[in-house]
Amino acid sequence: MSESSPLTSHVLNTADGVPAARLPLSLHRLDPRIMTWTLLSVGTTDEDGRCAGLVSGDAFGPGMYKVRFEAGAYWESLGQSCFFPYVEVVFTISEQQQRVHLPLLLSRFSYSVYRGS
Repeated sequence: MSESSPLTSHVLNTADGVPAARLPLSLHRLDPRIMTWTLLSVGTTDEDGRCAGLVSGDAFGPGMYKVRFEAGAYWESLGQSCFFPYVEVVFTISEQQQRVHLPLLLSRFSYSVYRGS
């Protein structure tokens, strides 16, 4: 997928004040008929903690989505443990051309997420 993906994310390790590089994540869409999540794509943050290109504009239509950030795997790769093994962010898209940026501020014992610009 290209850098012009309508969904981007930026993960920051707030405990160490650095980008959360090489953090695995996945994008899922809810099938409202059977109320189950369908995996759309997987990715990994780059050295700057960013992950773009998870989905194309054509595939990112109205509906409910979630991004699952694998926090436990990230902290384990640093030789540390954490309280939250993963962070799931669920959000709704109401328009076909909608763009979403999800910054995640992450430490070993807390997290915060918001809709960025």
